[in-house]
Amino acid sequence: MPFEVGKREANFSARALEELYTWIATNPKIAKKLVELISECCRNPYEGKGKPEGLKNNLKGYWSRRITDEHRLVYKVEPTVILIYSCYGHYE
Repeated sequence: MPFEVGKREANFSARALEELYTWIATNPKIAKKLVELISECCRNPYEGKGKPEGLKNNLKGYWSRRITDEHRLVYKVEPTVILIYSCYGHYE
């Protein structure tokens, strides 16, 4: 499911889309923050809110941003697309 903002389009994995729906149903405030983080990723994937951090080891090539102390937005940057891998949990 594409979501276009700024320079890039965001595409969600099935897992990430299910997690987003869970946030919407259980905590709309965090869901709103998540959508704002995704929008920022589309405009500027390496800087900004949520303390962007390049990941290592088995997630090398992916980036993360803090949603809450416990949960991270994990994504991969492509030239025209941000691939949203997950948005619940911590690097699973």
